[in-house]
Amino acid sequence: MNQELLRIVDSMARDKNIEREIIFADLEAAMASAARKHFGTTEEDIQVQIDRETGDINAFLGGEEIDVRKLGRIPAQTAKQVMIQMIREDERGSIYTEFQERVGEMVTGTVGRYEGGAVIVNLGRTEAILPRGEQIPGESYHPTERVRALIVEVKEAPGQVKIILSRTHPDFILRLFEQEVPEVSEQVIEIKSLAREAGYRTKVAVSSLDSKVDAVGACVGVRGSRIKNIVDELGGEKIDIVRWNESSQVLIGNALRPAEVKEIALCFELNRATVVVTEDQLSLAIGKRGQNVRLAARLTNWDIDILTPREYSSAMEVLIQTLREIEGVDDTLIDKVLALGIVSVMDMEEVGPEPMVQSLGLREEQASRMVSASAAEGRRQTSGKEQARAAQEVLARELQKEESARRGALEEEGSEIAVSGVEKEVLEIEKQDKGKTEN
Repeated sequence: MNQELLRIVDSMARDKNIEREIIFADLEAAMASAARKHFGTTEEDIQVQIDRETGDINAFLGGEEIDVRKLGRIPAQTAKQVMIQMIREDERGSIYTEFQERVGEMVTGTVGRYEGGAVIVNLGRTEAILPRGEQIPGESYHPTERVRALIVEVKEAPGQVKIILSRTHPDFILRLFEQEVPEVSEQVIEIKSLAREAGYRTKVAVSSLDSKVDAVGACVGVRGSRIKNIVDELGGEKIDIVRWNESSQVLIGNALRPAEVKEIALCFELNRATVVVTEDQLSLAIGKRGQNVRLAARLTNWDIDILTPREYSSAMEVLIQTLREIEGVDDTLIDKVLALGIVSVMDMEEVGPEPMVQSLGLREEQASRMVSASAAEGRRQTSGKEQARAAQEVLARELQKEESARRGALEEEGSEIAVSGVEKEVLEIEKQDKGKTEN
């Protein structure tokens, strides 16, 4: 009984996650290959069998038994090389199968080294790649440092399996919530939607399936303990927990917090929400570089326009005045148009006549007249704005020229004053020297 061979096979199967039968088949194929080269025969002439229970090796050449252990050093070396190659291929296949099933799962590894900006992470059995584009902006990684990331892709490459990791993927936030908030992993709290700009800000819309559990409070934790752990893992990235609501109006209002929303008009035809906020809330609603409104739009799947009350009223007045000038359009019809979420002549042009024919029961001719009049007014306003902008640019250039000329004049005047002052000093010195000479 060849107990040593059985122990080796069992150890390899356990460490490399390869089935015992595959390893035995590889050993048989390697020994057969070495014997063929030694005897110079064809594949059919050599047969090698390993007993799975005892580990005994039986080899046959043309039906006669041979002892493979007496073939010599060169066939043994050949068998070794073939076996190593086949085991490596099996291990790559095992790694690919294992990690392909784990795509979307969060893993923890150790930072190994940098390769052209990408971080090589040691996952134990194999190495994975954290590309530069999948790293959170501003983060740095040091060798032997532990790092958590999401498996986003597994692909086979010549001689290796490439495992791509990400710390910027939105699902990475989901996995962190599942780890830090038990109610999420237990599916008591559901994450309905998520929008992220990695390294800067994330908005997460949550809903509770249990009326006794507050979704927002559970995610934040006592004194913010749970959300703090997630923020620390993300290097200080801001996370807004938004309460989910089936009403789009309520959800959009929640998503735009901390800004206070005054009014929301929804146009389902354009999938656009016109949000009215006061002047003092405008910067909060838009956010730094438009980040707040951009994330809110992605979270709610609505295009969001932010307007002040004055801008909202002005756009609506222009639309109402334009429609009133059309024959057969009364205030009742205008109210129905506004109820569709159309709040400007630009909206009317984008919507087109068909929705009004279907929703309001208008004649196609009348709907077309309303759209045409709105489009004409929209072009007139756009032209007026462009002219005003051009006039402002001309005025700004003229003011800049006048300012440059004024500064030049002041600099020249200052130089003259400085020269005259020097001349006075010279005259005074000459006067003093003349007095000394006379004395």
